[in-house]
Amino acid sequence: AVKQDGLELALALEGPRNDKEVVLAAVKQNGWALKFAGEELQNDREVLLAAVSQDGEVLNLTSDEYKDDKEVILAAVTQNGLVLSHASDGQRNDKDVILAA
Repeated sequence: AVKQDGLELALALEGPRNDKEVVLAAVKQNGWALKFAGEELQNDREVLLAAVSQDGEVLNLTSDEYKDDKEVILAAVTQNGLVLSHASDGQRNDKDVILAA
């Protein structure tokens, strides 16, 4: 179900929300499914990269640690340049990040 509509994760019981394979499938289809993942997977770098690659706006859901992670920021701004405003000051001043946005 999550491969067709990632937001179906919202209807899942706790088990699937904590299953990395299920959550990855969901966020690859709809990045916003990240908010329905288990807490540990919401902070999993691989899951987060998949989510922001699908929808850069998901960067808003991340911790400050990831807003300063160049690879995460590059994935997000490549998908949606406007999310540069949600990156850390250091990343907003990074030439590579600015060019990608």
